[in-house]
Amino acid sequence: MSRMIFVNMPVANLKASIAFYRALGFEQNLQFSDDTSACMVWSEAIQVMVMTHDKWRTFTSRPIAPASSSEVMLALSCDSREAVDAMNKAAAKHGGTADVNPVQDLGFMYNRNLMDPDGHVWEAMWMDLSAMPSGDPAG
Repeated sequence: MSRMIFVNMPVANLKASIAFYRALGFEQNLQFSDDTSACMVWSEAIQVMVMTHDKWRTFTSRPIAPASSSEVMLALSCDSREAVDAMNKAAAKHGGTADVNPVQDLGFMYNRNLMDPDGHVWEAMWMDLSAMPSGDPAG
C-alpha cells in the first residue's frame, strides 16, 4: 500500500459537512460512509473522514475543540490560482468562511485560507516551483 493520509474530523452536522466538502471538489466514498461518518476523497493519497460527535467519541475521550480554536491548518494543493479562488468562493457559499487569514501571494506561490462549518481551517494553495526564487530562503 502506498503512503496516504487520512484526516479525521468531528463535525456537528454530517449532511452539511458532506455538502460542504463536495462543493470544494471532494468526492464521497460511499463504501466508507454511513449515518455517523463519511469518507471524503481529495485524491488517491488524501482522504478526510468527517464524523458525528458521537462517532468521534468512540475513538477518543479527549474533548472536541471549539470551532473558535485553531488546532491545525491543513493545506490542499490546487492546479491553478483560479482553482484556489474557486475553492475559497465555494467555502463561503456552502456554510464555511472565506479568507480567515490574509491572502498570501508570493508570485510563485498563492494561497487562501478557508474554514469549514465546524471551524476546521484549510489552506487552498497553488505553487509554481519553476518560478520559485533561488538562493538562501533565510535571507
